[in-house]
Amino acid sequence: MIKNLLRLAVLVMLLTAGWAIYFVATPLQLPSTPYGFTLKHGSSLRSVARQLVDANVLKEPWGFTVLVRVMGKAGELKAGNYYLESNPTPLQLFRMVTRGDVSQSEITLIEGWNFKRMRQALNEHPAIRHDSEHMSEQEILEKIGARETLAEGLFFPDTYYFSSGMSDLDILRRAYQTMQKRLEAAWAERDPLLPYHTPYEVLIMASIVEKETGQAFERPIIAGVFVNRLRINMRLQTDPTVIYGMGDNFDGNLRRTDLLTDTPYNTYTRFGLPPAPIAMPGWGALQAAVHPATTKALYFVGKGNGTHKFSNSLEEHNLAVARYQLGRKRGAQN
Repeated sequence: MIKNLLRLAVLVMLLTAGWAIYFVATPLQLPSTPYGFTLKHGSSLRSVARQLVDANVLKEPWGFTVLVRVMGKAGELKAGNYYLESNPTPLQLFRMVTRGDVSQSEITLIEGWNFKRMRQALNEHPAIRHDSEHMSEQEILEKIGARETLAEGLFFPDTYYFSSGMSDLDILRRAYQTMQKRLEAAWAERDPLLPYHTPYEVLIMASIVEKETGQAFERPIIAGVFVNRLRINMRLQTDPTVIYGMGDNFDGNLRRTDLLTDTPYNTYTRFGLPPAPIAMPGWGALQAAVHPATTKALYFVGKGNGTHKFSNSLEEHNLAVARYQLGRKRGAQN
């Protein structure tokens, strides 16, 4: 009787071993190749196996579940986007999802975006987990460990790569920490005679420069004009700050009455820098803020081609306005 039981046990072991060898070495039949699938963050082994079945990678979940448990890797399954170039064996699939050989997603935060526009981009991205979607600005800052009370301008514009299902809070935290490092580097390079008292003031100036011009060569000159104005206690009188202060009331046209309507951000009615940044400045704008051009210019006006005419005096500036703005309006009416 005992011998028969031993023979049966050996037979079961051999059959199990044979099945295991066959299972791990037999290529899976994918619907097509290349083929992609996604594993969600926070998934258990059972959930991962079910997701693989639902994605038509596996025909049934239990074989893969047994393989993972036998290998002792149940707690090491990685979430993300996966792409298979050919039909893998279950063993190859196991190695892929425990190593985390994911295909990364990306999101690009653009220079000059404000915080509202950045949140919109995060909320619209299909590969991001939208944990912050219903949070207030202050809640988000607390979650990412920010010390500031206003979120505007605190996030560095760049392309950020992430695995599918990552929280938007993680991306915001990375963008915030990157801006802190870049701002710290810019602050360390500054001329101490510049009229800034804190790195945050550099950030504010850089955000204004970012919104004033898209031309890299003009950024230091724009910064130089504003630094000159700060030094002589002259109002900055920059349209982007007025527009920012108007919020949703701005309809695309900036009128004289808007320039005269006081808000904390109206640099036509108030002296000095506005209380906070008005957009996300890039590295070029940060560099311009701490390395402004040496210039006597106090004024500039758009020439209609994306560049500006800089003037040292109000008389010269008025002539430039008549030439480039009033002349352009007359041409449009003819």
